[in-house]
Amino acid sequence: MTEPSLSPQPATNVKKKAAEVHSLLAALIAKREQEIVEIEQMVERYERRLRKEEQAYRSLSPLRRMLSGKKPDHHLAVEYIHYVKKPMEKVRLLREEVGRYYAMLSGSIPADLPDTLV
Repeated sequence: MTEPSLSPQPATNVKKKAAEVHSLLAALIAKREQEIVEIEQMVERYERRLRKEEQAYRSLSPLRRMLSGKKPDHHLAVEYIHYVKKPMEKVRLLREEVGRYYAMLSGSIPADLPDTLV
């Protein structure tokens, strides 16, 4: 009798979802890359400050060096873990996340929005 008509509605809906996913992924990639840059800058500032402190300590006379003292090694190790190791671990995880997002953009990993978001 009447033939069911195929409307272009589902195709445009799929394209709309794909566009939303791509724009969302692009925004997430930009945000994560900005976080990576900020963390790397923080680590660089810490290392620069540490080098300046070491240089200032070495420029002291032997008597002043003996009186001023130096941070114990275990304090330096804890600082290194806090200011370098943990942030760089976070950078590694963020880079992996960005890699997954790029894979989703290229289509090698499926990237679908749940229907509840749309």
